[in-house]
Amino acid sequence: MRAATRFPTIRRLILADFRSYAALDIRVTGQMVLLTGDNGAGKTNLLEALSMLTPGRGLRRADAADLARAGGSGNWAVSIELDDSDHHGASVRQIGTGIETSEGSTARRCRIDRAVVPSAKSFADHLRVVWLTPAMDGLFAGPATERRRFLDRIVLTVDTDHATRVNALDRALRNRNRILEDGRAGSLNRAWAEAAEHEVAGLGVAVAAARAETVARLAALIAETRDDASPFPWADVMLRGDVETLLERHPAVEVEDLYRDMLRSSRPRDMAAGRTSIGPHVSDLLVRHGPKAVEAARASTGEQKALVVGLVLAQARLVASLSGIAPMILLDEIAAHFDPSRRRALFAALRSLGGQVFMTGADPVAFGDAGAITRLTVEAGSIRATPDDAPM
Repeated sequence: MRAATRFPTIRRLILADFRSYAALDIRVTGQMVLLTGDNGAGKTNLLEALSMLTPGRGLRRADAADLARAGGSGNWAVSIELDDSDHHGASVRQIGTGIETSEGSTARRCRIDRAVVPSAKSFADHLRVVWLTPAMDGLFAGPATERRRFLDRIVLTVDTDHATRVNALDRALRNRNRILEDGRAGSLNRAWAEAAEHEVAGLGVAVAAARAETVARLAALIAETRDDASPFPWADVMLRGDVETLLERHPAVEVEDLYRDMLRSSRPRDMAAGRTSIGPHVSDLLVRHGPKAVEAARASTGEQKALVVGLVLAQARLVASLSGIAPMILLDEIAAHFDPSRRRALFAALRSLGGQVFMTGADPVAFGDAGAITRLTVEAGSIRATPDDAPM
């Protein structure tokens, strides 16, 4: 692993017809940025806009068309000026994405310095982003689907090809399920089933291997930096799944053959169930509260929230060490449920990471111990700087 050498910082943010913002053009200064305002003012919308500068569907997982402002043109745009400094000196990049309509066709576009790039994967050379939202508070008590999604976001921040593999696996699984559905009607085409399972096996092993490698690296980093006294407890993480277990014992090429055999054997069961029952699409991320040595699902609500924060901080350190880029961190309503001592510890941890941090909160008083911080007030469709002498 290598230490982070670059600390990209957003200096300007421009939005057009994005969610509640008809038009926005603001200058941003500082490492720590606080967005305050009433509920519904648009604080989370701004974080979502920044999250669109990464591969994937952003922190709300919304369809691109749903991000357009109601009553607008149907198009939207997010653009930033990024101070992408490194040891060679400062370099300002213009990075942007949005929905554009041209000749009757609507498509997502991505640009760097006004030149079109294939996708948001290209942004990863300049910017990495991690986030935490209130929706993630139920991560440990909720279904395995949410934990897989959380893990895939971690993998994606260090491996920008991961989303492509996951999406391809989803399509391959749907194709196999359709073939098996035909089989329920008595017309199973075994050649098609074999071909579908060959594709599922190859993609499934690639997805499982990427997840397993990232979890192993994350676990190693946590072990190196664990602190039983931290207000954000360290997590014991591991993957559970049939394909993951095989990868621990066999080379990936052999696992593809073994997984394919498992798929073939499970056809009658899967045909009856109408879905594929084995594979990385049903695997789970197991998390334990390290200092207490208990399953995260059995920890208190407050302990679970602190544990998620600890995982996100660990993710940020992992991204920095693997990519050489200190990630930007988006934290939605992060301080509302923490006591003052835990908030101070969080602010200190965020500063130590070195990347730019955007936080939201309805109550600015909760950020009184944040130290030097840029404060912006969000109102309906607009943002203004909060005076330094404004009461906290």
